[in-house]
Amino acid sequence: MKTSYNPEDVTVLLKDITGRIKPLSTQEREKKIQQGVHYSEMLPLEYRPSEQYMKLYREALALHSKKTAEAVQVLGEKILSQKGKEAVLVSLARAGTPIGILLKRYFQKMYGMDVPHYTISIIRGKGIDKNAMDYILKRHTAEKIQFVDGWIGKGAIIKQLQKATEYDKRLSSELAVLADPAGMTRLCGTTEDFLIPSACLNAVVSGLFSRTVCSNDIITEQDFHGAVYYKELESEDLSYDFIENIQKHFHKNAVLDFSKKVQQKTGWQEAEEIAAKFHIKDINFVKPGIGETTRVLLRRMPWKILVRDKKETQYIGHILKLAEEKSVAVEEYPLQAYRACGLIRDLNADV
Repeated sequence: MKTSYNPEDVTVLLKDITGRIKPLSTQEREKKIQQGVHYSEMLPLEYRPSEQYMKLYREALALHSKKTAEAVQVLGEKILSQKGKEAVLVSLARAGTPIGILLKRYFQKMYGMDVPHYTISIIRGKGIDKNAMDYILKRHTAEKIQFVDGWIGKGAIIKQLQKATEYDKRLSSELAVLADPAGMTRLCGTTEDFLIPSACLNAVVSGLFSRTVCSNDIITEQDFHGAVYYKELESEDLSYDFIENIQKHFHKNAVLDFSKKVQQKTGWQEAEEIAAKFHIKDINFVKPGIGETTRVLLRRMPWKILVRDKKETQYIGHILKLAEEKSVAVEEYPLQAYRACGLIRDLNADV
């Protein structure tokens, strides 16, 4: 399908369903989700950031681009040590796509390697796009495939990936991510819950395409999962501005930190504790981590936002701004692995 990314950076294995699915308001979509309609059968309205919010994004990019680049370099070296020079990157659309492009460009700059990079859909509760995987497996050795995403929240997608790769035992379900505060993978750039600037925005920093869709009405058994292209946002596209701001910090002599902090508990365990503390029956209503908290504010109906420290504005400033725009309460809470956690409003509960 069409995206604003160049074909030499990524092969996009998605079906273009532009104009075939009507975006729903947050309220409409949340109601349907909690009535049992799968989230992948709908699209949210794309958030149009205010100028104040864009100012926070630009500040985040300036503050965290070097740290993001170092995480890409650490992750790239780990992938290289495991997969070698014949590695094949398969990023999970949408958040994984810019990370896959950054890794591809890192390998090109540092080693002169032209690593294949595909982006495909994986959907919690429905699985990986098997048509896309069949396409890749016809062209590459399974053992060389490395799945890539932006970050790990509590680990739901890793669990989905483990199920998804059972149909071909040669595939590794170990996910490579920039940030893994949940302590779920060895292949991470850092275990710190830091702000990856691309987490602040949606399509305008991720190739101008939507989150992925798998609806029986428009996706047949022969199709890739679908997505929408936002042509109306072309004048606001920052996808390559983000890539280039990170890439300029790649250096052969960079001092990289390969240490990994010892986790007292997994992210999933902390999410379960939060659910118990706030009497939340569905663990999917608990979204820990800066990236997941941002997603809750951009495309779900938040009940409240938990933060470790409201003064950590260099990491959570955009979260505080979004919460203010949407009149969502922000509460300090002794988070251990994370700096922030979003709690989704249960429309069927008295809260």
